[in-house]
Amino acid sequence: MASRACLAAAVAASSRGGGVSAFSASSVVGRNGQRALSSAVNNNNLFSTGTNNKYVTKNRITSVVAPPPPSRSFQLSMSSTVAATATTTSPRRVKTADAEVSDEQVSIKGWVRTVRKQKTLAFVEVNDGSSMSGIQCVLPFDGVDGDTMKEIDKLTTGCSVHAVGQIIKSQGGKQSVELSASSLRIVGECPGETFPLAKKRHSLEYLRTIAHLRPRTNTIAAVARVRSTLAGAIHSFFQGEGFNYVQTPLITASDCEGAGEMFRVTTLDIDDVASLPRAKDEEGKELAGVDYSEDFFGKAAFLTVSGQLGGETHACALGDVYTFGPTFRAENSQTTRHLAEFWMVEPEMAFADLTSAMDNAEAMLKSVVGDVIEKCDEDLEFFAKFFDKGLKARLEKVVSKPFVRCSYRDAIKYLQEEIAKDPSKWQFPEVEFGTDLATEHERWLAETKFDSAVFVYNYPKKIKAFYMRDNDEDGGETVNAMDLLVPGVGELVGGSQREERMDVLVEKMKELDLDVEDYWWYLDLRRFGSVPHAGYGLGFERLVTYVCGIENIRDAIAFPRYPGNAEF
Repeated sequence: MASRACLAAAVAASSRGGGVSAFSASSVVGRNGQRALSSAVNNNNLFSTGTNNKYVTKNRITSVVAPPPPSRSFQLSMSSTVAATATTTSPRRVKTADAEVSDEQVSIKGWVRTVRKQKTLAFVEVNDGSSMSGIQCVLPFDGVDGDTMKEIDKLTTGCSVHAVGQIIKSQGGKQSVELSASSLRIVGECPGETFPLAKKRHSLEYLRTIAHLRPRTNTIAAVARVRSTLAGAIHSFFQGEGFNYVQTPLITASDCEGAGEMFRVTTLDIDDVASLPRAKDEEGKELAGVDYSEDFFGKAAFLTVSGQLGGETHACALGDVYTFGPTFRAENSQTTRHLAEFWMVEPEMAFADLTSAMDNAEAMLKSVVGDVIEKCDEDLEFFAKFFDKGLKARLEKVVSKPFVRCSYRDAIKYLQEEIAKDPSKWQFPEVEFGTDLATEHERWLAETKFDSAVFVYNYPKKIKAFYMRDNDEDGGETVNAMDLLVPGVGELVGGSQREERMDVLVEKMKELDLDVEDYWWYLDLRRFGSVPHAGYGLGFERLVTYVCGIENIRDAIAFPRYPGNAEF
């Protein structure tokens, strides 16, 4: 009754504004059991916004409380001046991933993968993206209407359809259930002669050229589902651990890594070089650079390479926080491991040291990988069949086996001993204290030496970022930093205890020619109530490649950005 009153109020409000006397509505029951009402109104003063269950009038938005569906048709009681009758035009929609045997008539909506026609019936494989396998729709010619028979003749791979029928136990051996369809309508045609995704296996390189269509393939759709599950699992883990989710800015004036590989953000007209304001010295003489004080932000601005510095500000107030968002790096790299735009998961923990960061990273990875194993078995089976036969065993090992912890000095010693056996097998055979480990070194440690995920910690100061805490025990030669190396990928996580001592941090910034004034707010965290704190960064796309067993990081994100490519 409450929902009827609310709906009546919405119609009455619109009626007062434009004299609506009646409208008709159709109802479709979604997966969550709510009713999405669409209406056709004689004077266009009232219209629906679809699935958000709001009616929009010219003057205001009025929410409609959706009742559970009591039957396939229902009567809405309106005021004496406004009457409305709503009758369903389509049975409840079921996602193919949730299809179960039932006596109920249901709707299946998706895209056609294959069509097979025989003398007395047709088989149409429909996939709606909710699962790898989709569902087979069986259309007996003597059990469908004439319009459906006409539609069957027009079916092509890639067209979108709406089928209605009953889900029954499958008569074949490839699937457990199928749709015994009584009707089928084509929603959107797909010309077979021009559709770029013919029924054959395409290379991943080719699919990147049609990134707007590649989610319709098994591989990229499976990657998307696993990626979605991983993202949800990451949020669930940190929320369950009492972390607060913080959204740090994408535009920054600070270079977190100190590497200078940043994309500049400007509103200056760089196409008209002569118009650019020139920097001047104290005497007013023009210098070579641009005067960014006249730019939009009043200073040079860039796309962020990390949310860490911003995350630290909230960790020093809220205790435990995490960020999860896009980051950017203008690194001219065409490798299978690098993107110009990528997502980072970056937790920061107050009153914490490096051991705390390693413990948290291990617990997080075990949790999120376990979620994928539980929820994405069909997709993992696909990846194991076509990309990495040992994938599921490797993921199970991540969940069940404790991660190894090895100091950087020991890692160098192990590598030197192995390389000495046959240096010709290595692309980078020169390894010593101070060497920034290459991927082949990282993978050997994880895959061969330890056959496990392994934390390498206490790296040389000169190869790590300015904000990492110096180790007191070796005179500051190393920093309290760690990398997590995993089989098949190499580095997956990088983290450290942050330098909380004001004087030490300022000195390190000066050594790296960083302008202390640009980081005044970051130094305030050390000036006012400084605490030991630690954190790490997880490259999300690297995690996706690792869990899916795919090699190229460009296939782990919807629209990859890399040097020479910003298509779509």
